[in-house]
Amino acid sequence: MEVRELNEEDLESLLKLYEQLDGIDENFTEEKARAIWKSKIEGNKDIKYFGVVDGKKVVSTCWCIIVPNLTRCGSSFCFVENVVTDKDYRKQGLGKKVMERAIEFARQKNCYKVILESASFRKEAHQFYKSLGFDGDAKKAFIMKLKDY
Repeated sequence: MEVRELNEEDLESLLKLYEQLDGIDENFTEEKARAIWKSKIEGNKDIKYFGVVDGKKVVSTCWCIIVPNLTRCGSSFCFVENVVTDKDYRKQGLGKKVMERAIEFARQKNCYKVILESASFRKEAHQFYKSLGFDGDAKKAFIMKLKDY
């Protein structure tokens, strides 16, 4: 297994892994995902998808984006999202490996913080994030859903 930045060749496997996170979305095809990858993600130096890959299968992943900021002396922050490890590969430290890559990316970009969201019912995930040094009590997130999915 290798820990690395994901690329377009990993997209099909990545989308399969995301099914374990959000279920299957019949309306979101690989072609639509590929178009987004090509137009918005590929070549964007502030967006990274990190993964643990077993052969050609993405088994753990997270993605992050660097957000410019006009406070904190202009220091950016990093937002991490869609952290998931394949159900057959959990409890092996793979999620930690992808998160460490995201945190290192944030350091390289001179970010002053890394933030993420986690569903309030995912207590086990919260313990995992705390073990990495995240503080679940420092701030409170408020979410306004603009679409129902």
